[in-house]
Amino acid sequence: MSSTRVLTGITTSGTPHLGNYVGAIRPAIVASQSQETDCFFFMADYHALIKCDDPARIERSRLEIAATWLAAGLDPERVTFYRQSDVPEVTELNWLLTCVTAKGQMNRAHAYKASTDVNEAAGEDPDHGVTMGLFCYPILMAADILLFNPHKVPVGRDQIQHIEMARDVAARFNHMFGAGKELFVLPEAHIEEHVATLPGLDGRKMSKSYDNTIPLFEGGSKALKDAIAKIVTNSLLPGEPKDPECHLVTIYEAFATPEQAAKFRADLVAGLGWGDAKKQLLDLIESQIGPMRERYAELMAHPERIEELLQIGAAKARAVAAPLLKEVREAVGLRRMNAIPQAKEKAVKVALPTFKQFRLADGQFYFNFSDAHGRLLLESQGFASGKDAGQWVGKLKKEGIAALDADAPVKLADGVVANEIAAALDALNAA
Repeated sequence: MSSTRVLTGITTSGTPHLGNYVGAIRPAIVASQSQETDCFFFMADYHALIKCDDPARIERSRLEIAATWLAAGLDPERVTFYRQSDVPEVTELNWLLTCVTAKGQMNRAHAYKASTDVNEAAGEDPDHGVTMGLFCYPILMAADILLFNPHKVPVGRDQIQHIEMARDVAARFNHMFGAGKELFVLPEAHIEEHVATLPGLDGRKMSKSYDNTIPLFEGGSKALKDAIAKIVTNSLLPGEPKDPECHLVTIYEAFATPEQAAKFRADLVAGLGWGDAKKQLLDLIESQIGPMRERYAELMAHPERIEELLQIGAAKARAVAAPLLKEVREAVGLRRMNAIPQAKEKAVKVALPTFKQFRLADGQFYFNFSDAHGRLLLESQGFASGKDAGQWVGKLKKEGIAALDADAPVKLADGVVANEIAAALDALNAA
């Protein structure tokens, strides 16, 4: 049974928090463990350059995020895990796709329109501060995807437009250069409807922009404890019934079994204090995150191990990307300049002198010898067998005119001289 290829891009900016783990990292790793999927995970570090111009931050973020995914259980032997910047075929395909993508389509991209809307609201030129990296972001994303011809690309709803654009670009390229063949698979956006969106400390969606995140590994167990202590709750005292429909319970349930969740809710209704509830939440999260944090610290202390794994992943990725890109280059005309096959000249058949063997009514076997024009030069006497006649033909071919001594069983045709026979025999042997 053929597997479904799934490709996931990992943003390499910022430090992952608990919301990233629950909403993206954990479900992606679980999905990658299925035997029915062929998973590609790439760190989108070229994309990070669009938003960040701090080299030290780029370097640190790539390391932290790679370590996070590996510590969380991503198996580099089971999946293809690589950095975007380690696969040069990405940028080459990016250019080939750029050449078939309409500017009008890029004008409608959400990220670009959001930037121009902000500029216009501020009275600035619409393109103020807009780089070509931002403007062409969807084409690079299309190259990331199409280079590996995945069937599905898990994305959030805000990214659906980019998958639709990748499909449009792929369809246009197939039509222009495919010559009836589908060079690129048209990928499908895969929306994880059941994946939880974790609330932050204040109940809003957990996000760095709201400054309400709970750290995943950063700062160790103390940072996790301190953050959980800051989760906003009401002023109900221990012993007073609590409403279990709150964001603290939502966070708890993201890590709990159904049985644990049911008991936690019942305890709150029965009057469990918020302090004790936060302690239970901390213990639950720590039981799962603690071992991962230890692996994370070990990886961060040995970045060369991460580098080795990423280089192995890049080699696996390029083994898939390079043959497809070669085919795409051929399709657009970027081909080797091989010699053009030349039509062979039709060989002219040159007439040659010939021996003919035959048998007459007297039962005897004979042969004669004619020049290239059919003029009779030599004829034999009769032989008792065809073998005898054939032996003399062979003798004349081998020895030439020297075989025509006084005892030779042949006679020259009328008007023929020995030199003519010699020349004919030489011509026959030369051929």
